[in-house]
Amino acid sequence: MTRENISFQTSDHITLRGWFYKPTTSLSQTRLPCLVMGHGFSAVKEMDLDTFAEYFVSNLELACLVYDNRGFGESDAKPGLPRQEIIPAQQTSDYSDAITYAQSRPDVDAARIGIWGSSYSGGHVLWVGAVDRRVKVVLSQVPMVDGWANFHRIVRPDFVGGMNDLFQEDRLARAAGQDAGYIPVVDADPHKPSALPTPDSYEFFAAWAKKSTWDNNVTIKSMEALREYIPSAHIQHIAPTPLLMTVAQNDVITPADLALQAYSRALEPKKLHFLPGGHFDAYSGPNFEQNASFQAQFLKEHLCLPSLPVRLA
Repeated sequence: MTRENISFQTSDHITLRGWFYKPTTSLSQTRLPCLVMGHGFSAVKEMDLDTFAEYFVSNLELACLVYDNRGFGESDAKPGLPRQEIIPAQQTSDYSDAITYAQSRPDVDAARIGIWGSSYSGGHVLWVGAVDRRVKVVLSQVPMVDGWANFHRIVRPDFVGGMNDLFQEDRLARAAGQDAGYIPVVDADPHKPSALPTPDSYEFFAAWAKKSTWDNNVTIKSMEALREYIPSAHIQHIAPTPLLMTVAQNDVITPADLALQAYSRALEPKKLHFLPGGHFDAYSGPNFEQNASFQAQFLKEHLCLPSLPVRLA
């Protein structure tokens, strides 16, 4: 396989950067189906997205476009706006712009584009798959499906009032021209506020902090934006595009019961895959082969269907 450093422009003129993978065995004059992949809440592409892309490209006649979300990793933020800010409407729009970039490449079959997301971006692909009809397959891994419900599951009830105060103070400060306020993504002290206050979140992100460019903070506005976001609102409109939802049975970050409620509203064709363990067990360890191979089979059936080669001019 080959990996190319790429960059592309969003519709509001932000440069996003990432990698483009394709098999070395594919014919140079044949256009490939392409899977567009973005990461979840605050994560950067080095945090196992490369592992999934390499697996798919090694086992399928498929290209993968992997990129950092705006304001994270190697991607730019809009001038004058803070980095480490997560606004769902911007990130879903960026998925569609990544699809456009993939379609513009001479080595991609523009009619066969799929989208893959995990955790927060697992929610994004539910939204994009419903509203962007160019999408031919949706893979949603351990998705965040309902921001209001999710917020009130992971934030301790006695911390909610303090969060509301933070939201108000940050809005007033930004309106007065001050810099955006920030909150840690994780904290070793469970008595301190953080965006993802669970032990497995701290373990996962603390490990990556030592070996990647990941930063342990997001803007306070990111948390307010999470609470108002319900990416599964249009899940019934994904059909007739095939949907695969991967759910971790003991997930406490994006709880399994919320994902299953959303899945029940999706229409056929759809498939559900249960994984043992918690949220982060989907990314690596003993679950990875089971997870990635199931996803690869779904891609083989629904995106990598045999078709006549499209020869380039």
